[in-house]
Amino acid sequence: MNRRRSGCPINLTLETFGDRWSLIVLRDIMFGGRPRGFRSLLAENIEGIASNILADRLKRLTGNGLLTRGDDPGHKQKIIYGLTEKAIDLVPLLAVMGSWGLRHTLPSTTLAIRAQVLEDGGPQLWSAFMEELRHIHLGAAAPEISALAKMQSAYAAAIA
Repeated sequence: MNRRRSGCPINLTLETFGDRWSLIVLRDIMFGGRPRGFRSLLAENIEGIASNILADRLKRLTGNGLLTRGDDPGHKQKIIYGLTEKAIDLVPLLAVMGSWGLRHTLPSTTLAIRAQVLEDGGPQLWSAFMEELRHIHLGAAAPEISALAKMQSAYAAAIA
């Protein structure tokens, strides 16, 4: 982020992400339940992100301090991306965006279920989800409540 169009906090936030793909990449890592590698992000992205776009967004998100880039302990030649505290702070924003999408768009029933769980759980569940992400990505203590398990269980029930 070299040149800022204005000092407006909304503008600066949008300049940090750059475009929709950045939020989609963050979503995939956030709701994926683990730090993710390039190939996994590429193969499991349901919107069909192109490899060059993914590589650019991973570089941008890492440069903006939203992702960490580290060696995969299971494979010496692979890189994995994890969330930073700055990215974890986006959970309430993504939860509200999901709630808005539930009310004002026609989402897929199965893909909307996680947003519905977050909306139903409200800020208390968002906080639990953030604590769980801190555990997964930052090595913090494991939380008592698994928001990811709630979302995964609801998703499994929706596809059954």
